[in-house]
Amino acid sequence: MKILHFSDTHLGYNDLDILNDENINQREADFYDAFSQVVQQIKLLKPDYIIHTGDLFHRASPSNRAITFALEQFKIIDELNIPFILIAGNHSTPRTNLSSPILKIFESFENIFVSYNQEYKKVEFDDVVFHTLPHMNDDSKALEQIELCESNIDAKKKNIMMMHCSVGAWYLMQEFGEWVYPTDKEYIFEKMDYVALGHWHGFSNVGKHENVYYSGSTERTSLNDKRNSKGFIELNLNGSLSVEYKEIEIRPIVSKEIDCEAYESSLASVDATDTKDAIVEVRLKNLTPLQSIDIQNSDIKELFTDAMSVSIKREFKRDANLTDVNDVEALSLEEFFLEHIKEDAEEKEYDRLKAKVQELFADYEEVQDDTH
Repeated sequence: MKILHFSDTHLGYNDLDILNDENINQREADFYDAFSQVVQQIKLLKPDYIIHTGDLFHRASPSNRAITFALEQFKIIDELNIPFILIAGNHSTPRTNLSSPILKIFESFENIFVSYNQEYKKVEFDDVVFHTLPHMNDDSKALEQIELCESNIDAKKKNIMMMHCSVGAWYLMQEFGEWVYPTDKEYIFEKMDYVALGHWHGFSNVGKHENVYYSGSTERTSLNDKRNSKGFIELNLNGSLSVEYKEIEIRPIVSKEIDCEAYESSLASVDATDTKDAIVEVRLKNLTPLQSIDIQNSDIKELFTDAMSVSIKREFKRDANLTDVNDVEALSLEEFFLEHIKEDAEEKEYDRLKAKVQELFADYEEVQDDTH
């Protein structure tokens, strides 16, 4: 039995305000491309079953474009006559009963089976039972649904558990109100042939459980996710469990560093040959306040003309002579910045930079006033 497991496709996600040739947000188009790659792999691999463990869409009320794209792709999958089991994640689950679950739109497809009502649903075939537990907003209800899942395990068939939640890292998620699977119910995993998870965006095997996996997302929703490759899981249940991670090609995220203690030489040594069409993150480290005024983002971005986008992170140098952190509360941000510049600059240079700083902060305050 061959099963393809993917998750967290976040269709409709957009970022960076960059449009492609079709006037679609480029990052949104990247997520559509990643999904299409998985569909192409489904055609090639011809699995017996396909499973998706949540967050098909990035929002509970996705855009018309995201819905249209999903329907087109699901039509392709449906015509392959491969059962496709899909559960709702937290991004696809309405917070109130006033909104209709978006996954209902797929119920008319013959080979697509959806689970979304914040309750356990058994999807059964001749040789396997899929025990689906979509995202749950209510922990007390979730416990009842987990126990219902356990009671439906069929020892005569393969049993696949599907969930969208945090397993094994409750301390990271509880404060955000996400669904955290209870540790004292993890013994149920041993009764399953495979536990398919969604929610965490990196491919991983969970703790001591040899049959519990996150497939990870198919694209990156954050620069913090740059270390994770993206793809899906191909698993085989022929006597024993075999799990193989399959990587897809997505837009690269490239990190660069410029040391401002030796700014000119560090700038000259930057290698931009690997940044074509990439999302580039540049870290300016050891900055002084005076340098931060003179170094323009536009000058840095000119180094990466072939990149899709360039973001710049400024990290200031720590100096024992600078104003104590406790004194910052007594100063405005503008005053605090000018204090630093005054320590480094000559009087004439300080007067020039002071006027520039005051102008910048005036523009900032004007923008802030317009947003309230």
